[in-house]
Amino acid sequence: MRGVFLAYAALLSIFTTLVSASGKRNYDVDKFYVIEHDAQQASLSAVSRALGVEVVSRAGELPNHWLVRAPKGPGELASRGSEQERDRVVDTYERLRARARDSAFSKRASDEARTGAAIRYLARQIPRQRVKRAPPPIRQPKPSEEDARAVALRLGIQDPLFEDQWHLVNDELPEHAMNVIPVWEMGYTGKGVISSMVDDGLDYTSEDLKDNFDADDSYDFNDHEALPTPKLLDDTHGTRCAGQIAAGKNTACGLGIAYNSKVAGVRILSGSISDVDEAAALNYGFQNVSIYSCSWGPPDNGMVMEGPDYLINKAVLHGINAGRAGKGSVFVFAAGNGGGSGDQCNFDGYTNSIYSVTVAAVDHKGLHPYYSETCTANMVAAYSSGSGKSITTTDKGKNKCAATHGGTSAAAPNAAGVFALALEARPDLTWRDIQHLCVETARVFGAEEDWEVTAAGRKYSSKFGYGALDGLRYVQAARDWKLVKPQTRLQTRTVQIEGGTMNPIGNFSGGQVIGVGGVTSTLSIKWDQLQDANFEKLEHITVRVWINHTRRGDVEVELTSPGGIRSVLAEKRRGDSATSGFPGWIFMTVKHWGEDIVGDWSLRVSDQASAEHNGTFLGWDMVFWGSVIDASKAVLYEVSHEAPVLPPHTEPQPLPPTTATKTKSIDRPTAFLTAESSSSTAHTSAASGSLSTPPLVSPSIKVGAAAGTASQSLPSPSDKPSHISIVIHSLQRKLILGVFLVLAAGIVIGVLLWRNSARVKPSSYIALPEEESTQMQMSGLRSTAPLAGGDDSDDDADERTGLNSGSQQHRGFHSGFLDDDDEHEYPPSAGRVSPAAYRDEQPAVST
Repeated sequence: MRGVFLAYAALLSIFTTLVSASGKRNYDVDKFYVIEHDAQQASLSAVSRALGVEVVSRAGELPNHWLVRAPKGPGELASRGSEQERDRVVDTYERLRARARDSAFSKRASDEARTGAAIRYLARQIPRQRVKRAPPPIRQPKPSEEDARAVALRLGIQDPLFEDQWHLVNDELPEHAMNVIPVWEMGYTGKGVISSMVDDGLDYTSEDLKDNFDADDSYDFNDHEALPTPKLLDDTHGTRCAGQIAAGKNTACGLGIAYNSKVAGVRILSGSISDVDEAAALNYGFQNVSIYSCSWGPPDNGMVMEGPDYLINKAVLHGINAGRAGKGSVFVFAAGNGGGSGDQCNFDGYTNSIYSVTVAAVDHKGLHPYYSETCTANMVAAYSSGSGKSITTTDKGKNKCAATHGGTSAAAPNAAGVFALALEARPDLTWRDIQHLCVETARVFGAEEDWEVTAAGRKYSSKFGYGALDGLRYVQAARDWKLVKPQTRLQTRTVQIEGGTMNPIGNFSGGQVIGVGGVTSTLSIKWDQLQDANFEKLEHITVRVWINHTRRGDVEVELTSPGGIRSVLAEKRRGDSATSGFPGWIFMTVKHWGEDIVGDWSLRVSDQASAEHNGTFLGWDMVFWGSVIDASKAVLYEVSHEAPVLPPHTEPQPLPPTTATKTKSIDRPTAFLTAESSSSTAHTSAASGSLSTPPLVSPSIKVGAAAGTASQSLPSPSDKPSHISIVIHSLQRKLILGVFLVLAAGIVIGVLLWRNSARVKPSSYIALPEEESTQMQMSGLRSTAPLAGGDDSDDDADERTGLNSGSQQHRGFHSGFLDDDDEHEYPPSAGRVSPAAYRDEQPAVST
């Protein structure tokens, strides 16, 4: 009878959990949090009881992360809350963590301390908003149709608007197109490749998309429904971008670059969104989906500096390391449309991520459109609107077409389409191979003054990256491409300038005043440090800075390599009047790809020498990302949720000299990634080209300023304690006693087991203990169907999430993004702000 009651209780709990996991999150009634749980310390049920929360579901694809909620109190119902307000759950978490730290060295920790140790991370979920990157270009008369018509006749293309798709066949200037027609003639059309449009929905009823729609890897995170139906008036953005990739070869509208590929829709841009939902969206279907096309980000107004938080960073890294069976998800991000507002893509943490292929725009004449943002994170350019022409593609509706699509929003899916063709030709390409091929095959064009020759002999432009993406060159190179080795990194120690510090709440102190001429600091890298770091060849560089300033938009930051190559990481932004400075912000540059890193690297920080505004440069550090020398020593990383304080809490320690074959673990990476490495994942990394762990090195440091320079030497490792022999002698005695006690206990236990075995009869069913029963209830979120990628072993079951279940009705949780820059007028009742309209030409700007 008791077993029947337990089974009924378990089913009731599973049903309640499923009901709560499906449906839209009501942030007006409940407070939502994400916790990272360590099951070895305490059960999930014990943690939820201690915090006073209810477990809702797993947090996307992230292992051991859970979404929980607590009802708002009477005084909290009026608002959705903020990250600064006092919070009972957060206060309880901090108290439990403090107990865990206090009990770390005691022999018997209390239950409260163990519960605190079981909560590795907790964060309140505050809905945010993102912006689509699609200005409405101006319609223009068609060019000569001769060449496009000939291509259509030769390839049997009947799509009525194919001749308007100048980005496929540019009759006026043939060199300025995606150059994919020869790839189709080679037989590659994207077959077998799935791209996911992380956007405002996808109209799967469209005649142009219905045959290529992938329902299994689609989901509506705004309304928590199975299908990504575009419901709002301006929910056209995702459908238009999807048409650029996968519009079918038929009699509707035009043709997609990879017209035989599949396209999924993940709807997030039609409202506010929480970090846990965004993280889940970026991993959705990540074993089946190869490419995530993301034409959105923080506002492109030149006033914002914003990037992904911990959960989103962790999800992206999880996709990089585990997506596509370890080959890595390919994240394609639009560079941004804030060029007309003086915005730069290095102030956007999505576009300046080393994991993103950041795509700028180039128009049909080979010119830089005014809206396309510049920065050293731009990797490649793809064709989009400008100089009076737009992109023709599919639109929302059964048989509707769009002729006014554009912006970097359209550049990104054009690039994704080329990547889909390449992945059909070479399915084993890793995420880093995709980036290498961009650097190696992009086509340089246009005015000579737009380009600089790098130390590796390539040409680079902050407007266009390494050039325009060329479909034929890219796919031809991909077919014969030798896969790159796994990734490694070399991290410098953090330089504190004039005692500069920043505490966890963002308060600055110390630092060098930024005077006329600015402040320059130098880091020196030695050859033997590369050998110790297992570092062979440079790819990305990330630079983290702490700068206090009364007007952030006045600050300029530039990095100069030993070879004299200069990366401008930040330029003046006329609209940015923020007083918060750069509290550990991370810039990125791909301009030094392939460069020798040995020598002095200098960072110069300057401002506009204004009498009204001033600031101080407090500190910085760098991470060099590249390929390993020895692939067998590759190890994966985890992401850190620690605040980027100065100096860091776990500052890397200097290492003694080692030979090139000796490998050590990193103490801590930058604020973007942590050094929590797992030896169990080393084989996966080496095989797939994912992140790898080099030993941390400590280069010599020289700090300079306008007033002069000062040297800063690094301490040596401390010697071992002289009393170690006494400790060993004591341990030997304890070991002998311990062995004796274990043998005695073993004899007693053996006798008891022998006597009980004669009495106990096997039973068909065993009642679960409370903790196991709780785990069984939570597994109901993912037990209804296997993962999309196929069957999974029992060992993998605990790592799944509810989002990966085949049951569509509870496949996640989400809250949305923001608006399309379209000609639609927003109803006041929707509570939405109509974005400023884009013009096709650069507007006059007063400076």
